[in-house]
Amino acid sequence: MKSIKILLVAVLIAFSNTVSANEKNPVEDKVKISVISKQIQKLLANPNFPVEQNFFVKVKLAVNNNNEIVVLSVYSEGNKETIEAFIKSRLNYKKLTSKAEKKVFIVPVKMISL
Repeated sequence: MKSIKILLVAVLIAFSNTVSANEKNPVEDKVKISVISKQIQKLLANPNFPVEQNFFVKVKLAVNNNNEIVVLSVYSEGNKETIEAFIKSRLNYKKLTSKAEKKVFIVPVKMISL
């Protein structure tokens, strides 16, 4: 019985150490995503085609080792070829000013008609 209690305490201590070692700061992650989102917003400003109605586009992108944006796919409702070409030409291989993790992001983009 005593050995079971000691084993249980040892397992709990080991588990608590691994949980505290993997702790991330979610506020810091949200700030980084916000900064990346604002940079993407600036890059996509003033499209070179008329936007006749408001619509949403989901852009799946990754950040590579050189801290550059790589557009993986574009999901849109409107003129898919024009929108995809516009977004890829504006975003592909543009450097981010802030350091970002090398992972895949899905960014919602709202196109507004003026």
